[in-house]
Amino acid sequence: MSFADLKRSSSTSFEKLNKELSKLNSSNERKNDDENYWKPEVDKAGNGYAVLRFLPAPENEDFPFVRIFDHGFQGPTGLWYIEKSLTTLSQDDPVGEHNSKLWNSGIDADKEIARKQKRRLSYISNVLVVKDPSNPANEGKVFLYKYGKKIFDKLNDLMNPQFEDEDPVNPFDLWKGANFKLKIRQVEGYRNYDKSEFDTPAPLFDDDDKLEATWKKEFSLQDLVDPKHFKSYSELKTRLDTVLSPTGSALRPAARADTAPPWNEDKAPAMAAPAPKAAEAKAPAVVDDDDEDLEFFKRLADED
Repeated sequence: MSFADLKRSSSTSFEKLNKELSKLNSSNERKNDDENYWKPEVDKAGNGYAVLRFLPAPENEDFPFVRIFDHGFQGPTGLWYIEKSLTTLSQDDPVGEHNSKLWNSGIDADKEIARKQKRRLSYISNVLVVKDPSNPANEGKVFLYKYGKKIFDKLNDLMNPQFEDEDPVNPFDLWKGANFKLKIRQVEGYRNYDKSEFDTPAPLFDDDDKLEATWKKEFSLQDLVDPKHFKSYSELKTRLDTVLSPTGSALRPAARADTAPPWNEDKAPAMAAPAPKAAEAKAPAVVDDDDEDLEFFKRLADED
């Protein structure tokens, strides 16, 4: 474009620029992935309370929850491997294959490494926040909620009671379900959900129009397990090799002392302890019933 062309197009260019800015501003107003998720907050003592209602399957979907497996560990290079596992999609995963080799080696040290690198299981459902004392603005809104095995077991126990005098209840039903009172305590340094319980079954609302409006606000669950959100086997293998290869430490700085927090964020130290030296930083074991998110660890991985 010549200077003369630039001068002639000055007015139209301004209009085009404004249109593009409008598009960007509009897209920024939409919720990002993190804002779609509800997360409980706890006080300084590690206690928290909220009331949730698990919602039925979204429109045109069959199930009210999805399962997702992921891995989070630090390799000998000091780099972190924070990735969703392809086993979520019933596909081969390089970490699973690597862990199988370690486990079958017959060497105890290899088995310990495999344990620390095992996959973590999470469930995700749509919930209506009925009560959130820490953030009252969340009340009456629909969110995605990621939780672990312990809370899933409470859902399963309600659907499949162990005693004859207990009737099965579908906790995801709008009419015959029950509110879930989430009670979080700090027990021996870990978040504990044992006190959590379901209320007496009752309709979420007495107004079907209000129920339908709530249901239509749900987020797609099947989209969360769409293959487009997972890296390919080759991409994961490349990342795994980078994290595990001892030669990688010559190319990257050693892990910072503050980049080795416990994998299970439910664990809180009783008192502040000196940060470990970089060479001593260890990747903690993954626990299946952990329901904390990976955002902090993803940031560490992105800094590599």
